[in-house]
Amino acid sequence: MSGSEVSGGLVPRPLSARSVILSLLLGTHPPELPGRELVRLVEGFDVGASTARAALSRMAAAGDLRRTETGYRLSERLLERQRRQDEALRPHTRAWDGDWETLVITATGRGPAARAELRARLTALRLAELREGVWLRPANLDRPLPTALDRVAERLVSRPGSPAAELAARLWPLGDWADTARALLAHVGGARRPAGRLTAFAAVVRHLLEDPVLPAELLPPDWPGAALRDAYARYQREQSGQVRAYDART
Repeated sequence: MSGSEVSGGLVPRPLSARSVILSLLLGTHPPELPGRELVRLVEGFDVGASTARAALSRMAAAGDLRRTETGYRLSERLLERQRRQDEALRPHTRAWDGDWETLVITATGRGPAARAELRARLTALRLAELREGVWLRPANLDRPLPTALDRVAERLVSRPGSPAAELAARLWPLGDWADTARALLAHVGGARRPAGRLTAFAAVVRHLLEDPVLPAELLPPDWPGAALRDAYARYQREQSGQVRAYDART
C-alpha cells in the first residue's frame, strides 16, 4: 500500500495466500511452523484451507519455503528479508556526534542492472544519494556496512558544509513519510477484521523499511516513527500469542 493509497483513503487490496503465509512467517521467530498450523492460521485471514495448502506447495517448489521435518521454514533468501524487517522494526542506533557515513562509488563499467542492484542495496542500508556516485547518511546507526561494498566504493567519514537538518530534508522526503505514517496509524486503528488488520500491518512494515532512522535533532517535530513501531510491536505480540496458544493445545 503506497503513501497515496493511504492518504487518499483507498482500501488496500487483500493479501494473497502467499503474502499471508509470508507475513506470518516473517513475524515468527524462529520462522518455522507446522503445515497444519500455517493452514489454520491462514484460514483466519479469509483464505480457504485448500488455497493455503496449494500456496504452500507452490512456495516450496519455488524456493520461498523449505520443507522441514516439522513443517515449513523460510528460505535463506527470505531469512535475509526477515533480518531487514527486524532491523526496521527495532533499529540499533547510537548517539550522533555530527559525522556522516559517506560512500563514493569507484567502480566503473557496470551495466544498468548492476547499477540498479547497487542503488537498491544502498537504499536498503538507509543511505541517500547526494549526487551521482556519492551516498551518505548521519552516522547514528550501530551497524557495520557490508564488506562487499569495498569492491565498488570508498568509505569516508565526512561533515558536510550544509546545515545537517537542511541536508537531511533534501535527501529524504520526511514530510511525505510522516504523513503516510500518520495515515497508517489511523488506518490500523480502524481495522477490525483479522484479514484487514494483517493487510494494514503489512503496509506498516513496508513503510518502516523506508524510514531513514535519522537522529532526533534532524527530524521534523512530532515524528511518528516510534508510534508506528510501537503499533506494530503490539500487533506482533498479539500474533505470537495466538501461535503460542495453538502450540500449548497440541
